[in-house]
Amino acid sequence: MGRGDLSDKEWARLRPHLPKNVGRGGRWKSHRQVINGILFRQRTGVPWRDLPVRFGKWKTVHDRHRRWSADGTWERNLRAVQADVDVEGRIDWSMVSVDSTVCRAHQHAAGARRRVPRKPSKRNRPAQHRADEALGRSRGGLSTKIHLASEGGLRPLAFVITPGQWGDAPQMIPVLDRIRVPRPAGGHPRTRPDHLSADKAYSSRRNRRHLRRRQIGHTIPEPENQRANRQRRGSLGGRPPGFDPARYVRRNEVERLIGKLKINRAVAMRFDKRAYVFHGTVTVAALRLWLRS
Repeated sequence: MGRGDLSDKEWARLRPHLPKNVGRGGRWKSHRQVINGILFRQRTGVPWRDLPVRFGKWKTVHDRHRRWSADGTWERNLRAVQADVDVEGRIDWSMVSVDSTVCRAHQHAAGARRRVPRKPSKRNRPAQHRADEALGRSRGGLSTKIHLASEGGLRPLAFVITPGQWGDAPQMIPVLDRIRVPRPAGGHPRTRPDHLSADKAYSSRRNRRHLRRRQIGHTIPEPENQRANRQRRGSLGGRPPGFDPARYVRRNEVERLIGKLKINRAVAMRFDKRAYVFHGTVTVAALRLWLRS
């Protein structure tokens, strides 16, 4: 086992959730060897063609990662591992924090070919397809933003990728909607945390109304301009939102999680041209954190 490869314990937890065979044309090659190659590229950021020979053919590793990113295999594996951890009672639902981070895009991540089929088919569309390829242009160049929700154990429950210039507040609800931890014993997936913490960038009437409707307690500071506007309106401005400083201290958990994810160079800087492939890269990084826990 090389540095950064799956340990025997991690492999035993992940193996039951992997596809059994390819269907037509033969069987998969060693899943463990290929996944270790994907993890090596993710950790180091090397081009696919420069993968060491101990992982096999680079094209096999690349195609497996691209295919599993397109058909949602990585996401299904992530949720399956989350379900196993939840059954063991090791997910901290008492506090979920939301935040975002910007990832610079390498020049090779631009220029994805835009193919417009005559008859668009959802069947052949990748699971996380985005027409804008989640690339935004600003003064600093091309960038992509990751919006994510972290549970108390410093592991991601869900995330969304967008162009780098998109705001944080409009993406809070889509991130929360992606929290779906299955229950193997039956019943609806767990989707609602007990409490949510976020910085003042997420303070908006829409977000607070959504959290109250779902009966999710929240600790979000009120920006000065919103406070001044509320006070100027007098009684029509309503009561000030509740704020618990002791709970707000735990918001650092999501920031520490972002640091763990961006240890992987292929996450800290985007090298993938297609948005769904980069989404798969971030999913693999999140999956590794759950396997290591």
